[in-house]
Amino acid sequence: MSAIYTPNIIGNDNTMINPLRIKNTARAAGPIINFEYKSLDTKKQMKEITKVLLPEKKSLLGLKYGYKFNIKDRCVVCGVHHIWEAGDTLRPPIPLSYVHKGRPLRGTYCPKHSSMFKQMEMLEQQLIAEKHGLEFKKYIPKARIPNVISRGPITSLTEKDIISLTSKGWEIQPPKADTTTAEEKLMILLMDLKGKIGQIDELIGDE
Repeated sequence: MSAIYTPNIIGNDNTMINPLRIKNTARAAGPIINFEYKSLDTKKQMKEITKVLLPEKKSLLGLKYGYKFNIKDRCVVCGVHHIWEAGDTLRPPIPLSYVHKGRPLRGTYCPKHSSMFKQMEMLEQQLIAEKHGLEFKKYIPKARIPNVISRGPITSLTEKDIISLTSKGWEIQPPKADTTTAEEKLMILLMDLKGKIGQIDELIGDE
């Protein structure tokens, strides 16, 4: 019997996994697959896929606590290490403790569970269409533009703004202190103005 080697899963003592054991486990590490629902009802399907995407919790004597894979660049579901490129279309948003809501986690989703997250978004749109008596025709991906950009000129950033921007690949750096005095700025402008006037004189002289 062949086995699968998974060296990048945190908290996994056995590096050799029997493929027959994970074949039907949607939460396990593996290639990108389409999640197969057990129910035909869309509301029950939402419960199924939400349960799959819940972050894995730690366990001690049968008691669940904390989050097992709440680490940067680790899938919060299966623990696989994955670094997303900023322009990757499959890149997921920041995982939440209860998938749809809750506090943001430090981890991410691996490609397998990121594709399931997009499958869940498609199901959400289908539920909205059914709620309003509309026919669901196609999946429209949710915009990944940070909310802070839509508010106009930015003068300050809240913690929520920083999380929203960094999750989309933006790099935030503190402003550099300007120690130039008003007199120095005036001298720089005058020198620049003299240089421009000199260029104009040369152009007129050439003509």
